[in-house]
Amino acid sequence: MAEEDDGAELNRLIEENDLTGIRLWLADHPPYLIADELARMDARTAIVPFRLLDKDRELEVFEELDPVHQQEILLGLRDSAFHELLEEMDPDDRARLIGEAPAKIATRALAGLSPAERKMTAALLGYPEESVGRYMTPETVILHRDLSVGRALEVVRAKSAEAETVYTLPVVADGRRFAGTVELSDLVRADDDTQLKDIVDVLVPRVRATEPAEDAARLMQEANLVALSVVDSEERFIGLLTFDDALELIEAADSEDIARQSGASPVAGHYVAASVFRLARARATWLLLLIVAATLTVNVMQAYEATLEQVTALALFVPMLTGTGGNVGSQSATAIVRALAVGEVRVRDLPGVAWKESRVGFLLGAMLACVALAIGSALVGPTIAAVVAASVICICIWAATIGSCMPLLARKAGVDPAVVSAPLVSTLVDATGLLIYFSIARMILHI
Repeated sequence: MAEEDDGAELNRLIEENDLTGIRLWLADHPPYLIADELARMDARTAIVPFRLLDKDRELEVFEELDPVHQQEILLGLRDSAFHELLEEMDPDDRARLIGEAPAKIATRALAGLSPAERKMTAALLGYPEESVGRYMTPETVILHRDLSVGRALEVVRAKSAEAETVYTLPVVADGRRFAGTVELSDLVRADDDTQLKDIVDVLVPRVRATEPAEDAARLMQEANLVALSVVDSEERFIGLLTFDDALELIEAADSEDIARQSGASPVAGHYVAASVFRLARARATWLLLLIVAATLTVNVMQAYEATLEQVTALALFVPMLTGTGGNVGSQSATAIVRALAVGEVRVRDLPGVAWKESRVGFLLGAMLACVALAIGSALVGPTIAAVVAASVICICIWAATIGSCMPLLARKAGVDPAVVSAPLVSTLVDATGLLIYFSIARMILHI
């Protein structure tokens, strides 16, 4: 509630053009809250408080914004402020911003950088999009394995101001070949005469720069790492993926999966600042595809029109059966998409997953069939009720199986598993569930 009041106060100060009040408000709030409020505003409004930030806090707030809002802020700055802000950014943050920016902004940004910063940024931009090379920081303190602990601490003190992090320190052998890492806490506790090679962790995970950034972030989460070492194809150390970047990667990946699981395209930026047209466009494509897919259900109903004419009571249970099948399939698909994301299942687990989910579907179907049998007997008699109960069991088994297999098959085909998620599975199960229902009805009722 306090944050809502704070946001309303800032908006009021901007509307009243109270520059002194805005400066006082900015001085009383941490960078992440300021960034959140700026992200809620349109670009023309957000630039007013941003220009009033103290120089030492301007970069902190800017780096809290996502690239979409960073681009909007940059467009509102004069050349001198534009280039100064980019020069002070961490290389990995700058590379992501330039990589996602339109060509006009990217060219202007690179042209204004100092030669050293431009070289670092260009090196990061040389890695594939969404690779860990785009997200790692090259600004690290590198220690040689032949150093003593005392000498290593001297190197850390001398170079720490230039590094993004010193909590995890990469250790290399000759030729900059990666030899492991050592934690700063271990260095501090060790005797000065101890050799670095005696305390280095040689089994610590590392990743190639061309590997997917999301996979690297998930690895950090699994291994409880503060930073993850990144190497090139020849096992030479080139940078670190830090925990703050890993958290942002996981958040972005989870947000994208949630959007796709709901049948929509991800929307970059803050929801409040997104236009109605932009939100509608993100959802329209999938809805059009799903409505086309839903015509399968219409075709099935039309094919069994004669059956419905003979036993009109069957029509009463169509919504219940399609809804149940869709829900079971959606639950299964969502569970597998999540398990894939966190590395709990792999494509090779497909047979085992299908077998497990089919049994889950049977148990759910048996439970729901008891309810359907009781309701159906009371409404239309035991014979139709038996048709509905048997259909519920078969539909639940089918829905759980197909819902679990589709994300795994999508991963094998190189498609984002979240794409074949709840809405699509639900739509397909609706049509196939009706085929199961009417087939069982014909067998039991002999029509």
